[in-house]
Amino acid sequence: MSRWIPSLAALAVVAACSSEPPAAEAPSGPTRADSVQMAMAAFDAAAFDTISWESDQAAAERGGLVFRISCSKCHGDRGAGDGGFVLQGDTLRPPSFLAPDWRFANDPVGLRRQIFSGNVAGMPYWGLVGLKYRDIDAVARYVMGTLRR
Repeated sequence: MSRWIPSLAALAVVAACSSEPPAAEAPSGPTRADSVQMAMAAFDAAAFDTISWESDQAAAERGGLVFRISCSKCHGDRGAGDGGFVLQGDTLRPPSFLAPDWRFANDPVGLRRQIFSGNVAGMPYWGLVGLKYRDIDAVARYVMGTLRR
């Protein structure tokens, strides 16, 4: 038996050296990009046409509540992009809603789509993970009206 041990050890070394490196494992579940794509596919701009509010004040109050709970930790209390939220060791730096060149300044449909679908840079895809269309409408109205004034 002891004469086989060196032969087996040599065989193991040769096998280890001659084999190709193991292939990288594919991700086991959907990636963030997959989830953003699913959210974008699920977004229905027409769903906002059915939402009505008792008043602009009621929409602003609901939007303010949703913003404080779901958005301010990243976007800051006033929407300046200074919330300081850390994700996987990096501090997120979302754009300021107050900047004159903010890309959704004149695009409420685009803003609703962004809130619903998120992005791969860290913005949650709220439409898939917690916010209903009514809350997305409310927070979009709050950002466009109250914060940008």
